[in-house]
Amino acid sequence: MNEALLRSLTPSVLAVLVRRGADFAAAEDAVQDALVEAVRVWPADPPRDAKGWLVTVAWRRFLDATRAEAARRRREDLVDQEPEPGPAPTVDDTLHLYFLCAHPSLTPSSAVALTLRAVGGLTTRQIAQAYLVPEATMAQRISRAKRTVSKVRFDQPGDVATVLRVLYLVFNEGYSGDVDLAAEAIRLTRQLAAVIDHPEVAGLLALMLLHHARRAARTAPDGSLVPLAEQDRGRWDTEAIAEGIAILQAALARDRLGEFQAQAAIAALHADAPTAEETDWVQIVEWYDELASLTDSPVVRLNRAVAVGEADGPRAGLAALASLDPSLPRHTAAAAYLHERDGDLVTAARLYAEAARKAPNLAERDHLTRQAARLNARGCR
Repeated sequence: MNEALLRSLTPSVLAVLVRRGADFAAAEDAVQDALVEAVRVWPADPPRDAKGWLVTVAWRRFLDATRAEAARRRREDLVDQEPEPGPAPTVDDTLHLYFLCAHPSLTPSSAVALTLRAVGGLTTRQIAQAYLVPEATMAQRISRAKRTVSKVRFDQPGDVATVLRVLYLVFNEGYSGDVDLAAEAIRLTRQLAAVIDHPEVAGLLALMLLHHARRAARTAPDGSLVPLAEQDRGRWDTEAIAEGIAILQAALARDRLGEFQAQAAIAALHADAPTAEETDWVQIVEWYDELASLTDSPVVRLNRAVAVGEADGPRAGLAALASLDPSLPRHTAAAAYLHERDGDLVTAARLYAEAARKAPNLAERDHLTRQAARLNARGCR
C-alpha cells in the first residue's frame, strides 16, 4: 500500500467533494472513509485511476451519510449529482483548498490549525508543538473550526497572510519533523508566487529554498543530526542558495519588510558564509532585532540570544537568554550550548541531558544525548 500516494491525493479528493457541494466536515469524514476502504481493497485489487476511485468512493460515502440525516427530496437531489466512476481530471486543487480553509469566519490561528490538519496531513500533536500549546487545547481548537466551517459556504476564500502561515508551518514540520512535507510546501509556495506579486510571498519562497539547500548536509549517514557549524558546506545546493538570495534581494528592494523576508535574510547570511567561523553574526543579530520587532515571538528572541552569544560572547548570550521563559522549546538546549561555549562543561552536560528528555523528535533527542555523553567523557579524563 502506497501511503505517500494516498496522502498526496487527499487534498485534491477533498477539494472535489467541497466543490460538489459537500460541507467541509462531512467531506473530510467521507474522504477518511474512502482512504480506509483503499487500504482494505487496493492491495488485492489496485485501481487503474487512484484519484477517480477515491473521488467515487468518497462521494458515495458522503451521500450515504447525507441520506441518513436529510429530507427525502434533498436525498434524491444529491443522488442525481453522483458522478459516474471513471478517470478524474488531473488538476492540482491543493493551493485552492488552502485558501478555502482560511475562511473569513475563522480566526487566523484556527484557520491555520484546520488547514494543517485537513490538508497538510499533520497530526494534532505536531500542530500543538508548532503553536506551543497543549495537544488537548489544539484538538479543541480544530474541532471548533470544523464545526464553524460546516455551517458556511466556501465562496469566500481566506487571505494570503493566513495561507503563508500555513505553508510556513507545513515546511517547518517537513524540514525538521516526522513527516516529509518540505518539498510539497516549496511547490505550493512557487505556485502562489507565480500568481500573487507580494514581497512576503517571495520572502517565504526564498526562506524555504535557503533552508532546503542545506538539507543534504543536516544528517550523517547514520541518520544523526549535524549542527550547522559542522556541516559539509560542499553538500549544500548552491543553485538553490543562489535562487533564494536573488528572490530575497528583489523582495527587499521593494522596501516592504515582513517577517519571512527577515528570516530569509538570516538564512542568506548563514548560506553566504564560506565557513562557520566567517559567519556575520553581528548582522544576524541585527536581523533578529528586526524580526523581533515584527513578531514579538519568544522563539525569535530565543534564537537571537544564541546569535548574541556568537557575536558578543557566551555570557552575553546567557544574559539575553535569562530574560526568556525557561519552558520555551529548546531553551534548555540553547542554555547548554552557551554554557559549553563559556567553559562550564558540568552545567552544559547536565543541561544537554535535560534537553534530550524534552526533545520533540528522536533525532534531536539522540543528538543532545550524545552531546551530554561527550562532555561527561571529557570531565572524567
